[in-house]
Amino acid sequence: MLTEAQEARWSTGAAGETAAGGIGVTRLALTNFRNYPEARLALDIGPVVLTGPNGAGKTNLLEALSFLAPGRGLRGARLTEIDHRPAIEGFTAAPAAMPGWAVAATVATRRGALRIGTGRDATEGERRMVRIDGEPARGQAALGECLGVVWLTPQMDRLFLEGPGGRRRFLDRLVLALDPAHAARVGAYEQVLRERARLLRTSCALNRPADPVWLAALEEVMAAQGVAVVAARRDAVHRLDRACASADGPFPRARLALVGAIEAWLDEMPALAAEAKFAAALAYARRDDALAGGAAIGPHRSDLAVALAHGGVAAEYASTGEQKALLISILLAHAELQRASRGEPPLLLLDEVAAHLDANRRAALFEALGRLYSQVWLTGTDETVFAPLRGHAQFLSVRDGTVANPA
Repeated sequence: MLTEAQEARWSTGAAGETAAGGIGVTRLALTNFRNYPEARLALDIGPVVLTGPNGAGKTNLLEALSFLAPGRGLRGARLTEIDHRPAIEGFTAAPAAMPGWAVAATVATRRGALRIGTGRDATEGERRMVRIDGEPARGQAALGECLGVVWLTPQMDRLFLEGPGGRRRFLDRLVLALDPAHAARVGAYEQVLRERARLLRTSCALNRPADPVWLAALEEVMAAQGVAVVAARRDAVHRLDRACASADGPFPRARLALVGAIEAWLDEMPALAAEAKFAAALAYARRDDALAGGAAIGPHRSDLAVALAHGGVAAEYASTGEQKALLISILLAHAELQRASRGEPPLLLLDEVAAHLDANRRAALFEALGRLYSQVWLTGTDETVFAPLRGHAQFLSVRDGTVANPA
């Protein structure tokens, strides 16, 4: 059961505010989203527990919430894959025949209530629209200014065992919650990276040199944006490493480091010098990059190295249970860091996390979440796992694309 202090934390804010002054989604509406043709939820800002069988739509609800932040959501799906496609006379509706999906939410923040709407523009395929308080936003980056959203899913259990791409995406999500401008920097870098690769690829196919002036201009932008991306990641990792080192509780402390060529340069020289060195390296590698179809160095090659603070064992060599606990430890430290730096914690989406912890760590997780003063969404198939949250969380039963209060 929860302690008296923990019970108080679930219902008050960091400075003793009532629940009305906290952070969380108070209304959520889905239209044509995955297995939900339509869903409407009215909530308070306390924790939300979603229970039901596998395939009922619990993770789909978390995915909808993840679109309150910039990016492709917690599954990284193409926007057209998300559209609800009901069976019609034994056939599944074609994507072109369906209207685009939409998510609308009212979010309580320390600055007041915000109305956020986003969805796929059915007339333009993969274009995502965003509205904030009824007004069109210039782009998804505006969402990062409104709310931090961070998640853990079962697919991330192999984060330390697979390639660096997943770890970069995980890190960029953490950086974005601390620094809303990060999404624009990453987007600008990736765009010019693709443009340079296209130009080199075309010149290689035509067997003639690319325009050196245009290439140099692209590489200058690529160097400036790339160093800015690395600098933001580097700062966030340093801060998060310190936060992890000072964390208490039964979850293992993590040590974090950013690994890459530009990261090493920034340890030795100012950012402007690193930009010049990066641009020179790109110019030198044009021939090799044309043949390889990319760029040999840059923030798209960086990696996040994680180790157990006690003993220094690299995360990839830790047990499966310790890897899961490390991820939770990093997430909790990051949420505390965001609360300190942005003045409010992120919205936390935890998919099937509690069921894989032993009783002691599960109790510690619930207690740590209570200290964050943020709305947490948890999913699971076994409602008894969340028994300690009875009376403090909103329990919702999910069955075949419908959501209801359990009997």
